[in-house]
Amino acid sequence: MIYFDHNATTPIHPKVLEAMLPFLGAFYGNPSSLYRHGRLVRSAIDTARNQVATLAGAHPTQVIFTSGGTEANNLALMSAPPLAKLAISAIEHPSISEPTFHLQQTGHDLTLIEVDPNGLITQEAVDRVILKKPDFVSIMLANNETGVIQDVARYAGQFAAIGALVHTDAVQALGKIPVNFEQLGVQMMSLSSHKIYGPKGCGALVFAKGTPIKPMLLGGGQEQGLRAGTENVAAIAGFGKAAELAQTELVFYNAHLLALRNALETHLSAIPGLTLFAHHSQRLPNTVQFGIEGIDGEMLLMKLDQKGIAVSSGSACASGGGIPSPVLLAMGVEASLAKSAIRISLGCSNTEAEILEFIAVLKNLVNPA
Repeated sequence: MIYFDHNATTPIHPKVLEAMLPFLGAFYGNPSSLYRHGRLVRSAIDTARNQVATLAGAHPTQVIFTSGGTEANNLALMSAPPLAKLAISAIEHPSISEPTFHLQQTGHDLTLIEVDPNGLITQEAVDRVILKKPDFVSIMLANNETGVIQDVARYAGQFAAIGALVHTDAVQALGKIPVNFEQLGVQMMSLSSHKIYGPKGCGALVFAKGTPIKPMLLGGGQEQGLRAGTENVAAIAGFGKAAELAQTELVFYNAHLLALRNALETHLSAIPGLTLFAHHSQRLPNTVQFGIEGIDGEMLLMKLDQKGIAVSSGSACASGGGIPSPVLLAMGVEASLAKSAIRISLGCSNTEAEILEFIAVLKNLVNPA
């Protein structure tokens, strides 16, 4: 199989699996226990916290482990002040947009920060939102569909100047581009393990000291009293090891993926009727999204799957139903073209030979002889 869906999830790195295995067997103690067996397990969590903090440009005490990026995003949102005025970008992941829409239904004012046709938030859009004086703002660092990278540091400072809490979803950015929590100037940042060759079911919320985090889970003093429940030690150890590997391999990872992405886009550009989305914007080095007018994206995905190629369709929202991607619609893409969208997200094991095979298969599917 040719796997081109690394923004959905990544395979566990062999060294990550090796780091996890002891905590699925011999080291089974509860990390909150005071005796030696518990302390050994607690030490593994502390090590992982240091590893994740190093990759994220934060202090270990600023890292709260969660069950994943979705929980981290929800934890950040639920920490907004009562009846706060909310502002999120129009291209957020459903784990931000859906709970935000829920909060809107319970009385919170909500404003969407618009993006331009290149998928970028503009200063003009931010200026309009600042006039509404939001109390909580969320802007994702890199989009999961288009890969577009936002200038979060620039806008975070402007929103912080009016007293807003600022959060960024950095799930797709971590491990692909340099991410530094302190330099971004946000108060909260969400991360996920399984996007960086770590295990599923583990993530983190990074927070600035003094940020009023409101626990969603009560019943224990774990994670500084901010996330109750016995820690998933094996997954946390795996997250830490994945973060350590990402830190050491980031430069190589970037160069390798950028070369593959450039080759892929060169071949895609030669296909008649194909549109590359947001290709003029600064993007993640591994992400390409395109559409072909007159082609159903989900049908094309299934045909590619039959040929042993795994990609993602950008055409449907999380609940399905053939609804065009809200991200592409927010960029002004026509609904018919948005429904044809296919996302390619490359990984470190992909090769140029795989790209050439994909292009040959794609051409045959969209323009059969």
